[in-house]
Amino acid sequence: MIPPPAPYRTDTGPRVLHTLRCAGFTPLAGVAVATGLSVPEAESALIDLAVAGWVSRAPGELGGGWGLTEDGRAEAARLVAGELAASGARPAVSGAYEDFLVLNPELLDLCTAWQLRPGDGAPTVNDHSDPVYDARVLGLFVELHERALPVCDRLAAALERFGRYRVRLGDALRRARSGEPDQLTDTTSSYHTVWFQLHEDLLTTLDLSRHG
Repeated sequence: MIPPPAPYRTDTGPRVLHTLRCAGFTPLAGVAVATGLSVPEAESALIDLAVAGWVSRAPGELGGGWGLTEDGRAEAARLVAGELAASGARPAVSGAYEDFLVLNPELLDLCTAWQLRPGDGAPTVNDHSDPVYDARVLGLFVELHERALPVCDRLAAALERFGRYRVRLGDALRRARSGEPDQLTDTTSSYHTVWFQLHEDLLTTLDLSRHG
């Protein structure tokens, strides 16, 4: 039996550049989590990219963060187009994206259900005081996550860098199930935030418009 080809691996610098293109302004620790690099590795890559003129650091609370320059945005687009051509991964990524689009409206509805509770009149803010309601919605998140895993795996089998989404989504869901309700929708590491970044990554990789 011939083993499947290994997924195409993105080098560290392009990986970091692409992460900032998808996630926008991001603190150092966030870059490390998104890329799977250690904090020192991420910082070293960011410094190299800054020397090249492709990223810049802005000061702020908790050490500020990093973002792309205009030249960096153009370079990131050039690199991801070359990666897709060199890997031959477009059919696999396009197919996974179609499956992602089936799940996306359901995920958005679940996020709304987690934040707002339906009522006789206007919806009310979910204060998470009803464990039965929360358990029901959380259970639906778990079911959706199980259906999203094959999409993540197909993407990671084509382009290795997509493998981080399976890890990050799983981590966010585990934290939510362990009693941290904000890890579904309300933090920069939440399930919804990671899902949004995956959507942006798919659009960026395939050079598509979110509304096109």
